[in-house]
Amino acid sequence: MTRSALLILAALVGSCTQLTVAVNIDVGKNELSKEKRESFLPILCSPVLALLSPSYSVHTLRPVDISALYVLGTPLSQRDEASRIVSRVTELLSMFNPEVITQHVDQTTVQPRSLLEEVEELSLSLSNQVTYWKLVLLFVPADSLCACSPHVAADVKAVVQEVEAALQLLQKKLHLTLVHVVVWSSNHQQDKCQCMRNKSIDQRLRKATLLKTLQDSLSHVLENPKWPSERADFTAVLLSEPVILEPISDSENTLSDLNQLAVQLWKNMLQPTTGEAEVIDTSVITSPCPTQEQPFLRTNKNSPTKRAGIVNNNASTLTYPVMGTEIPCTDRSPSPTTPTSVHELRPGDVKVVAAVGDSLTAANGVGAKNDNLLLVINEYRGLSWSIGGDENITTVTTLPNILREFNPSLTGFSEGIGKEDSPKAFLNQAVSGAKSGDMVQQVRVLVDKMKNDLRIDFHNDWKVITMFISGNDLCDVCTDSIVFSPRNVVGRIRQALDILHSEVPRAIVNLIELLNILPLRDLHNDKSLGCPTWFVSLVCPCILKPKEGSSELQNVNELNKAYQHAMRELIDSGRYDTHNNFTVVLQPFLREVVLPKLEDGRPDRSYFSPDCFHLSQKAHTLMAKALWNNMLEPVGNKTFTQDFSVGIELKCPSKTNPFFRTAVNSNYTFPGPPPTPAPATNWGSDFSCVNTAPSNSVPTSAHRLRPADIKVVAAVGDSLTAGFGAKAENLLQLRTEYRGVAWSIGGDKTLETVTTLPNILKKFNPKIKGVSKGQGTRHTGFNMAVSGAKIAGIPGQVRRLIDTMKNDSTVDFENDWKLVTLFIGGNDLCQYCNDRASLSPQNYSLHLMTSLDMLYKEVPRAIVNVVEILEIEGLRRLKKDSLGCNVLQKLVCPCFLLPGEDSPELAEVKRINRDVQVETEKLVYGSRYEEREDFAVVVQPFFRNTIVPLNAEGRPDTTYFSEDCFHFSERGQADMAAALWNNMLEPVGKKQMYNNFRNNRNNIKCPTEEHPFILTKVNSLASPTITTPGPTSHSTALPLTPGCTESVPVGLAAVLAITGLLIGWFVSWLLFSCRAKKSKRRMTAAVEMKGTMF
Repeated sequence: MTRSALLILAALVGSCTQLTVAVNIDVGKNELSKEKRESFLPILCSPVLALLSPSYSVHTLRPVDISALYVLGTPLSQRDEASRIVSRVTELLSMFNPEVITQHVDQTTVQPRSLLEEVEELSLSLSNQVTYWKLVLLFVPADSLCACSPHVAADVKAVVQEVEAALQLLQKKLHLTLVHVVVWSSNHQQDKCQCMRNKSIDQRLRKATLLKTLQDSLSHVLENPKWPSERADFTAVLLSEPVILEPISDSENTLSDLNQLAVQLWKNMLQPTTGEAEVIDTSVITSPCPTQEQPFLRTNKNSPTKRAGIVNNNASTLTYPVMGTEIPCTDRSPSPTTPTSVHELRPGDVKVVAAVGDSLTAANGVGAKNDNLLLVINEYRGLSWSIGGDENITTVTTLPNILREFNPSLTGFSEGIGKEDSPKAFLNQAVSGAKSGDMVQQVRVLVDKMKNDLRIDFHNDWKVITMFISGNDLCDVCTDSIVFSPRNVVGRIRQALDILHSEVPRAIVNLIELLNILPLRDLHNDKSLGCPTWFVSLVCPCILKPKEGSSELQNVNELNKAYQHAMRELIDSGRYDTHNNFTVVLQPFLREVVLPKLEDGRPDRSYFSPDCFHLSQKAHTLMAKALWNNMLEPVGNKTFTQDFSVGIELKCPSKTNPFFRTAVNSNYTFPGPPPTPAPATNWGSDFSCVNTAPSNSVPTSAHRLRPADIKVVAAVGDSLTAGFGAKAENLLQLRTEYRGVAWSIGGDKTLETVTTLPNILKKFNPKIKGVSKGQGTRHTGFNMAVSGAKIAGIPGQVRRLIDTMKNDSTVDFENDWKLVTLFIGGNDLCQYCNDRASLSPQNYSLHLMTSLDMLYKEVPRAIVNVVEILEIEGLRRLKKDSLGCNVLQKLVCPCFLLPGEDSPELAEVKRINRDVQVETEKLVYGSRYEEREDFAVVVQPFFRNTIVPLNAEGRPDTTYFSEDCFHFSERGQADMAAALWNNMLEPVGKKQMYNNFRNNRNNIKCPTEEHPFILTKVNSLASPTITTPGPTSHSTALPLTPGCTESVPVGLAAVLAITGLLIGWFVSWLLFSCRAKKSKRRMTAAVEMKGTMF
């Protein structure tokens, strides 16, 4: 009876495996942020199926049946990363069988070994093991292959043959074995792959295509019937996605990245659930547990898949047989005489077409069949919307084919399939993978071709040149915010247009405004479409990898609009309307694109090539029509919103306006460049807030605190809080501490001339106490910061602060509300390489905890701002021809500024930088400081993703920095103050996590009637659902940290869910294990590991 009851209870618990309630389980000091715990909660599977008998078939294996995990083919150069990923997979398996063991074949050797040698060794060691089920992970490294080599097909074939031989040997030697084959890539090319350095090579697309080729080749081998059906106790299956180690930003792979890859691998090892497809939000993991409907580990027999087609360079270029257009125009005649003005140019006058750009103009994948992803590498230039000339307008709609209806002798268009240097490419000089920086080279090649081709009368023929670029810049913007800033990107476009302006007569240039690229994500969000998200994430990481609703995604969206705005500003300057035989017209038809939808509301994939990134011929047809129509629309009144699903009717030149429209013949007045602002005389801010009153009575809760309720400000930190060199104009003044302008505590003058946090607060309470003024240490107030301080010195500063406040007769220590700002860590990071043990992130967290503990225990009525340390690596970009910048900067911060680019030393300190940020958030939001109603600690993360401000030339703006190009100037201090204040008014989980230094005087946010309080974790809970990465640790369960007695209100659903899961684990373990004590110890260890690692 008892056994039956336990079985029923376990079954009930098993039904909760899909639960996604946010529950905070704090196990030990290594707990991860709540965001990560919430993400990984669904993988804490209930092992109900452990109660069943072991499987007799490899195709009905459950995770609980696996007793040992073995690893083959671990790439030598990424051995550590691979081992850590496999370790996490083992942890997941231990939820079902806590006795599971893991073994890597010969982890000690430093010499590369062949896969067959590893297989021989494993087979020998397991030759007598025929009583338990084994899982073998066979990694197939792709990094040794050269994606652009002419021998790549043979190289792939050799790798596949080695894998096949290894599998045959395993099949012969081993029993009770399931082999999962996994393609592995770090996305780093080997030194021998010299061709990948060629700028005309689209490296990412080539690499992605190589991985796809390897996947397909292995899939072809493993589809052989002998693998799924020849034996019941052995099979091999290729997992559907490669494991790709590729950072998407300047920071290196972190622990969380490896966790994510482990969970991705785990999901692919299980039977796919119905309708499973890749999901764009990689931080949210759904259904990674076996279900009652799909309980087994994946094999080809229990999870059949349809393999994509093999590449065929002779495939038809026409995916859709008829993509022609009827030309409704009746008057197609040219001008009576060749026009001398670009503003009187009719379509029939155009003799030459040309184009520069990237893969969308090179037409990658336009003619690819729907089921053949590998054809995306082909460039179907004859079908390109702006320059293709295949067949004619009755079957292929392109701008040249439309123009040929007005002038059949048109030349310059591209035909067929080929690269930019193929004869049929002609004046289509677009290069797949090109960015704005490639435009100058493309334009120079184009001009040379036009000058030297006998079919072109360079000086007399009228030309239409189309430039479409910067999509790849946006795809990379998260990797380098300076190189790919809107100002720099459009600056490089300007250089290319300047060449055309100065060298090419009789030309009208279409500059196509960058499309709104973010709707592309919808294709990859919809599971039913089956888009290859892993493939596109390699090609365009900055668009696909950010979380939905994240600040990173918001930043990319803002940059997308900024690119568009900068292009408009460039053309509106009138720079290219200086003579009558040349102009540039901005064609904005892609500014706002409505993603085509099917009748059922899903995105229509037929407008895209098989990779769900490049465009199909169907889309190219509509783009050609939209461009043509834009060319006939007056400047200032052009169509800028495009819904391709409703179709586009071709427009015709009218009798009153028979010309291509330019600014001149549209009577458009250029607004000109924006006026140059007058030089700033101070770094103050304007104040527009109206809700400045205090609470009706002094609040007793830190979560009901209005800005006007604050009576005392204080700060601890280092030289940045001490105002070191903030107003220095030479090296002699650099050592002066200008504490009166210090961002978080300075009180010089008023907000109108000096922007600091206290000066903002003075607008709410003019009698604020504790501010520091002037220079030096005479009027420091409660500014306890010490130049040169590290985190180890903060407990001492806090001790002095508490004693000083207690002894100050102007402060009512027990009743006055206090705002304390803590900012520290720059010196720790800058000196980390000289003392790794003392300056570790763990010690940082320990000293920070000591400091916060003192404030928590001794200071009543206080809110503490803990400002996350900035990303220091950006300082490497600061260049100035001065002794301070060239010498002092490196002396102040050697560990960041001395290592070479891409060096292991730089990678290490960048990782430590990120770890310190993670440790800060982990401590603050670990429920340690939540017992007191009159005390709150809030992480202010505006520096988490640090963006170096740029000047008008697109270079790092050194006016934000002092004479040493390290410390902030008064200008930088002012923007820090505004960013801190704005963070304080943003809810936890939705705080801006990047700095946007612009010195706008109207940059100060205001409390609202809806949100009048300084926002803490508690009063942020009333905000809408939090989806932005950041300090989102809203604890809903008691922490398990020894010695802590914190209690947090728990929703009934969360309590039942966690209780059920824990009971399920315990009951299943009890019935599964024959050795109770030993299993209990291992299960406890496994649970602790899950709590700390995930």
